[in-house]
Amino acid sequence: MADQTQIVVFGEVLFDCFSDGNEVLGGAPFNVAWHLQAFGDNPIFISRIGNDPRGQKVVYEMRQWGMDLTQLQVDATHPTGQVDISLLDGEPHYEITPDCAYDFIDFHEISPLPEERILYHGTLGLRNRVSRHALVEMSSTLGNSIFLDVNLREPWWTKQEVLYWLDSARWVKLNQDELRALGFTTPDLKSALTELAENYALEQVILTRGEMGAMVFDAEEGFFEIKPETVLSNNNAEIVDAVGAGDAFTSVYLHGLVHEWPIDKTLKMAQAFASQIISMRGATTNDCDFYQTILNTIKE
Repeated sequence: MADQTQIVVFGEVLFDCFSDGNEVLGGAPFNVAWHLQAFGDNPIFISRIGNDPRGQKVVYEMRQWGMDLTQLQVDATHPTGQVDISLLDGEPHYEITPDCAYDFIDFHEISPLPEERILYHGTLGLRNRVSRHALVEMSSTLGNSIFLDVNLREPWWTKQEVLYWLDSARWVKLNQDELRALGFTTPDLKSALTELAENYALEQVILTRGEMGAMVFDAEEGFFEIKPETVLSNNNAEIVDAVGAGDAFTSVYLHGLVHEWPIDKTLKMAQAFASQIISMRGATTNDCDFYQTILNTIKE
């Protein structure tokens, strides 16, 4: 990769609605794009919002954060996405509203994209045939520079469809439960990751393991592992919730790919930022000070 490579983020933007009445902008692709903007990567975010107050809130927040709005579509029929989140023992549980605007991303409304690009997408944003068609048409011109973020949310996925998306990916990120759910059940994790990478000719498989840290299998360099040590912040804040920790990890990992960091550095920084995110409610914040520690570190 080269520094001029543009990161294109495709998929859902929605509101994480908590039981205490708080609403926080979210959706894995939006979270990733939000963090990348803070890192100075100026991502292109492709999604769709409703013509409603929540959609207006998305526009306002993106504009305030300096994000590019040119690929954000507005849907006159379907509402802006919403997820009701309940926390059980600190772990998020999701009830995802169907038929939201992001399910209807229209390929014909997507403006031309730069030639040098990584395309990031998840699996939830592909639950509807309209958005699936848009992604298929986009990816047909991208070669093999796709970063697939597996995020299995019941009942919005099938094994057959996820395996289809694996076939066109270059890098894949998933957690341990998702690895097993896709049929890679060899007890030894390294063997399971190797099998996944070889079956789908992947350059890298990135496995997140919560409090156990993360593991990367690279087709050329082999295995890398990291375990959490300290929260990347100026103080050791308490854990609030784990919403968006994986997205924080992914955003730093993408930044590392574009800037050609070595894998061990990328893994260390991604794990540290994920550890920082769990100290706040929700997955994003517009507090610039929150990003200062990692910004200082990634510029070193």
